[in-house]
Amino acid sequence: MHKTIVEDWLFQIEVLEAKPCRMGFEPGDIFTCTYECPAGFCPKTMAVLHSLCEVARSGGDYRLLSGPEKHKIEFVCADGQVKFCLLAKHMDIQ
Repeated sequence: MHKTIVEDWLFQIEVLEAKPCRMGFEPGDIFTCTYECPAGFCPKTMAVLHSLCEVARSGGDYRLLSGPEKHKIEFVCADGQVKFCLLAKHMDIQ
């Protein structure tokens, strides 16, 4: 496999709160990714994460979705058991 697109966004996903879940997430767990699925992330919640990442990639503003900052938003997993914080970081690509 050879990626031809250079990704210019980095996403950090941190677990803020966690009730028992199949993935065993705990507060403080951190995942990072660009476009791919983060290793060990919940497949059921990936659809929510992907949609939120696309907001940042297309120039959107998380404040319009109740986020505290343009590139920061909290969201709950598909089962309502885990609360995450997503931080989108634009990278300067030379």
